Formats: sequence, C-alpha cells, structure tokens
Amino acid sequence: MLNKRVEDALNAQINAELWSAYLYLSMAAYCHKEGWGGMANWFEIQFKEEQDHAKIMYNYIVQRGGRVELKAIDAVPVEWKSALDVFESTLAHEQKVTALINDLYTVALDERDYASQSMLKWFVDEQVEEEENAQAIIDHLRLIKDNGYGLFMLDKELGARVYTTPSPLAGK
Repeated sequence: MLNKRVEDALNAQINAELWSAYLYLSMAAYCHKEGWGGMANWFEIQFKEEQDHAKIMYNYIVQRGGRVELKAIDAVPVEWKSALDVFESTLAHEQKVTALINDLYTVALDERDYASQSMLKWFVDEQVEEEENAQAIIDHLRLIKDNGYGLFMLDKELGARVYTTPSPLAGK
C-alpha cells in the first residue's frame, strides 16, 4: 500500500508534469508561428515526454493500490521574445521541475518508502539530462546570435529529434 503523504506528493507531481506538457505544447505552437518547424518538433517531443512522466507516476500509484487524483491544469504562457528566450524559459522550468522531483524524493526518504525512492531515481537521472539538453541549445543559440543561417541549421538539427518511449513505459 502506498503511503498517503507519498501518494499526495505523487498526485501533485502528476499535475506538474501535465502542466509541463501543456507548456511545451504552447512553446511548440509559438515556434510554429515563428517558422521554426524543427524547434517546434523538439517541443512536441518534450510534450510527449512530459505526458509520459505523468503516466509513469499514474501507473505507479495504481500499481501500489493508491488513488490517482487529477486536478485542473493552470494556464501556460503563449508568447516569448525569441528562440533564445523560449529555451531559457525551458531551462528555468526544468530547474524548477528538478527541485520538485528532489522534494518528492525527500518525501519518499522521510517516509522510508523504498519502492517509491527506487521509482523516483529514474526521474532524478532524467532531470540531469533535461537540464543538460536545454543548456546545450541555449549555448548554441548564444553562439549563433542573430545569424539567420546558424538559426536555420539549428532548427534543422532540432527537427531531426525523434520520440523514444521511456524505459519505465516500454512494453506497457
């Protein structure tokens, strides 16, 4: 049986993950509007990944005999100043998610819920990758500055990104 405090924290995180998905879909729409189809693709994959993160936690709560409680999702931003701005917003958001995951892990530690700690380790590792990816794109955008060809090439590179089902959902 899932500890109630851990269950409540997981339900809150499901909401945060779905908000993240909604944010990334909004960022994809912004990029489409600006003519950056490759960047839009990158954010559409982020959208799917965040939905997957929510689903992993959803499955875990169900598996442990808990109750999933889906709540309303708050509105997300719809405008940014530039490609750099949208990716800086992405990094800031991922840093916030990292803090949320760390807090969730702390709840599992405090409650001596070893199964939840084990499940959450995947998310801790995932957040390192999320922040690294956003920072790498920011670094490229800072190098490119206002160079249209550089922006075109980065957009093309980001358009090549493909979706991969996360391991906790593989075969489910």
